[in-house]
Amino acid sequence: MKAEKIIPVLRIFDYQKAVEFYVDWLGFEVMWEHYFHENAPAYMEVKKGNMVFHLSEHHGDGTPGSRVFIWGEEVAEYHKELIDKQYAYNRPGLEKTFYDAVSFAVDDPFGNKIIFNEEFDEEKHKDLKFDHNH
Repeated sequence: MKAEKIIPVLRIFDYQKAVEFYVDWLGFEVMWEHYFHENAPAYMEVKKGNMVFHLSEHHGDGTPGSRVFIWGEEVAEYHKELIDKQYAYNRPGLEKTFYDAVSFAVDDPFGNKIIFNEEFDEEKHKDLKFDHNH
């Protein structure tokens, strides 16, 4: 089997808080939303580049406190973009990890953590300032 796409399903409890965090701050776009009936919980897909998450208010769809670990490029630039937005509820530090990555983690309002990583490159990342409290 060859996987074409892996989509984590993250449990959310408040639609507006989810949009504030994932869309307004992280810069994801809502691709679609689904409701089984008028007062049903939301189930939606959000996407930024090739990162795709399903966010669900449905009981049993995921456990609060889940982790999503992402390898990518331009992590330091994305970190700066997020810090510059001055989001009141999250100010992640940039770090160089024990596994030789430039990394930062964000905690969503529902206890889920997303960890963004890029392989450390001595030349490319030589001027970065890292937090050393980890």
